[in-house]
Amino acid sequence: MEFTFQRGLHIINDTNGVLNNSNIIQTTDLWIGYKSGRSEIVVADQIDVALQSGELVCLMGPNGSGKSTLIKTLAGMHAPLGGEVTLFGQAMDALTIKQIARKLSTVLTDRITIGNLDVFTLVSFGRSPYTGWLGQLRDEDEEKVRWAIEATGLQPLARRDISTLSDGERQKVMIARALAQDTDLILLDEPTAHLDLPNRVEIIRLLRSLARETGKGILLSTHELDLALKAGDRAWLINKNRQLFTGVPEDLVLNGTFEAVFQRESFDFDRATGSFKLHQTAGPTIVLSGNEVGKFWTRRALEREGIRVSDSPQADFRIDVTNDVNEFSWAFEFPNQNEQDRSTRRKEFYSIEALIHAVRGEIK
Repeated sequence: MEFTFQRGLHIINDTNGVLNNSNIIQTTDLWIGYKSGRSEIVVADQIDVALQSGELVCLMGPNGSGKSTLIKTLAGMHAPLGGEVTLFGQAMDALTIKQIARKLSTVLTDRITIGNLDVFTLVSFGRSPYTGWLGQLRDEDEEKVRWAIEATGLQPLARRDISTLSDGERQKVMIARALAQDTDLILLDEPTAHLDLPNRVEIIRLLRSLARETGKGILLSTHELDLALKAGDRAWLINKNRQLFTGVPEDLVLNGTFEAVFQRESFDFDRATGSFKLHQTAGPTIVLSGNEVGKFWTRRALEREGIRVSDSPQADFRIDVTNDVNEFSWAFEFPNQNEQDRSTRRKEFYSIEALIHAVRGEIK
């Protein structure tokens, strides 16, 4: 057979390949990819990772790095090109579809277009590994469905038609269906992809709570880097060279791994704040002092303008931020333009918009 290789993926982790009794799923020298005609395209190889009960693990990396392929391979939807995936120590390729469906459930990125079904009915589809094709629910099945609907806060929507729900509500329905399936492992591919910020936060919070309260293992791929840093027990990071790093998110930030994985020419990852910032252009610098909350948002606005913010007292300009309850004010100190006059001028502003307008005028 002819093979077409992309650059391989090498694992740097702290599991040391030891099978832990609490591991739900584990890979050994896993190769993932897809077939193209008579060839096999290897997206990633040499993957040795494990996920334990009660963990929320966030899989992150650049587009095209193999996140979705890895999720689908772990779910049994794509056959591995090499290596092994085990569920509770059993080789996945030795399990039947029904056996796998009773051990793991999946939530994919596809938008739900199905209509003429209410929420309760769609969630009840999660019981199909136990009820068979006829789908006749027993008392214990209905109990699982009701629990899943309650756990996701969908009780008020239980009899609503799916087509009438928002994207965020529909995504909760799909998570509820996975919960009703009552598996030890839930795999989610970009579960917040089509959602607005409040719903993205709510979905991540829900998954975090489910891992903690039910003991289920949860793996999700995501581009929500800031949310993943806050909510994930562990992170799996794939860089542009297809290297995969695993660890506690804070360790990966402090040792520079997170910064290296997401390094770009146009922005940097700031370890101090856990956020990304655009590269600052060369030019005058501003030092900020005063109220911490006000300083944070002022820095954000200045850096968005390409203005360098410095901690040095020798900076060219100074801004002092003060506040009284929710009323903020900014004192902008800047040198006189007359080169023979070394004194400074000071102006007060009562919005960041007005401050930015003045700063632009002075630093040109």
